[in-house]
Amino acid sequence: MSQSAIKAPPAQVAGVDRRNSPSAGERTSRLLEQSWRPAALLLACFAVWWVIAAAELVEPYLVPSPGATLDVLTGKADYIWQHTWVTTYETLLGFLIAVVVGVFAAVVMVYSATVEKTLYPILLFAQVVPKIAIAPLFVVWLGFGIAPKILIAVLIAFFPVVISMVTGLKAVDPEMLQLSSTMGASPWQTFVKIRMPASLPHLFSGLKVAVTLAVTGAVVGEFVGANEGLGYVILQANGNLDTPMLFAGLLVMSLIGVALFVLVEIAEKLLLPWHASRRETGVTTTY
Repeated sequence: MSQSAIKAPPAQVAGVDRRNSPSAGERTSRLLEQSWRPAALLLACFAVWWVIAAAELVEPYLVPSPGATLDVLTGKADYIWQHTWVTTYETLLGFLIAVVVGVFAAVVMVYSATVEKTLYPILLFAQVVPKIAIAPLFVVWLGFGIAPKILIAVLIAFFPVVISMVTGLKAVDPEMLQLSSTMGASPWQTFVKIRMPASLPHLFSGLKVAVTLAVTGAVVGEFVGANEGLGYVILQANGNLDTPMLFAGLLVMSLIGVALFVLVEIAEKLLLPWHASRRETGVTTTY
């Protein structure tokens, strides 16, 4: 290759086309392009729900109308918000504990084959045990406070964090590790500069799964024994055949999961702008 080709910017190298950074209008257009299909599907689901309720194809005590559910959400907003905050707090605390403990466990497992061989089967066993089956034990051991709910959220969210982090740490190019060792980097420097950044895309994939599972874990704990939280609201509404309140609780619970998922997505976009999946500009080959 000639000296001029080496010094030329990517856009001037033969076979390479540099894409320009998108404008604000292009970003908005891209966002609308990505969001209109799920929005249309959601509207279609609500339309089917409304038709079923309006045509009385199902008894109202089984499937309430969207209007009745909306009336509950607006008329009892304070009541629902109080219990929503409890579930959100349990979910966030359980998720954060799962992230800290899971990342630490993954690092130890990657750097110690003995620990990995010992701990991995136990993690797998703990994952396959139904949490709803052992939740009553946590209530007996820890009482009816928030501790059992947080513990269940941790147990459910822990496994995706560990597995994704272990996969990310092991997915580092061996040549990069050899290069760092050749250049005299310490194990800590290799971890901070190479292993950890390379594992972040895998970790965030696990975090997006874990944060939604943490909501389920908190609600499962509230099903077993609680006097507050959305799980308690849903359980009481089910016992009283108050289906508008039950549907309202389910909708709010779903919104919590979606909101937390979006927050993790935003954090991933801010922390990993260099990753291919987050790159808005790039190089396109034209060979």
